[in-house]
Amino acid sequence: MTNEPVVQLPEAEYRDVWDRFYAEFAFRPGMNPATWPAIKEPVNSVTWSLSSLDDDPAYERLDRLVEVVEQALTACVPPQDTLFALDWQHVSFRFSPHLVGGSGRERWPLSPYPDGDYYIYLSEDFLTGSFGHPWEQSLCLFGQDLLDVASTNIDGILGPPVRRSGLPPRRA
Repeated sequence: MTNEPVVQLPEAEYRDVWDRFYAEFAFRPGMNPATWPAIKEPVNSVTWSLSSLDDDPAYERLDRLVEVVEQALTACVPPQDTLFALDWQHVSFRFSPHLVGGSGRERWPLSPYPDGDYYIYLSEDFLTGSFGHPWEQSLCLFGQDLLDVASTNIDGILGPPVRRSGLPPRRA
């Protein structure tokens, strides 16, 4: 990593990271609901519907969601480590979450909210991150530390999850 807080992935690294993501998460991009979820959601994962944000004309809940996810990811990454910010079939990045965001700093690349394409944040070991699905309108967070930090706040923003560890919630 250079001294820059955000760097575009060079072509070879871009291919390697995406190849690994496809393999480890069994990524199946597609607009057909029969193929969703588009990844094999990890055991330590929670997925929420983003549809409640449709009734958020001032984007207050969306802004709060982005803030919660960014703060939680930052809390789960040691200061010297980086995250990948992957935008399917577009430029992707490696960045230091501790050095972006806030006044006078570069912005976070992408967003946890999938605005028209799959947006993914991943730790370097691929064990922690987020997966935003634009057509299912969902956000999956994975990694127990990330869930411990963010789940309660996200429940308050988006409502109850639609899946845990890739499975629908149990009915009482």
